[in-house]
Amino acid sequence: MSKSVISVEKLNYEQALKELEGITEKLESQPLELEETLTLFERGKALIQRCQTLLEKAELKVSQLSDISESEDEQE
Repeated sequence: MSKSVISVEKLNYEQALKELEGITEKLESQPLELEETLTLFERGKALIQRCQTLLEKAELKVSQLSDISESEDEQE
């Protein structure tokens, strides 16, 4: 994570997932200092939460759009 770290809240789903995959790979494949491991772990937890939040928002939107579509179909 030598490049500048972008705030988790500014990442879209794909960006957060890609970064999370990179962190997972790094944690699994390299022996790291304890401090770096903890930093990566904390960032990973934040990325997981971000992905979950974005998925929940997407699910809600799909549900709302489905409800609207079903409502319109019933009116016809």
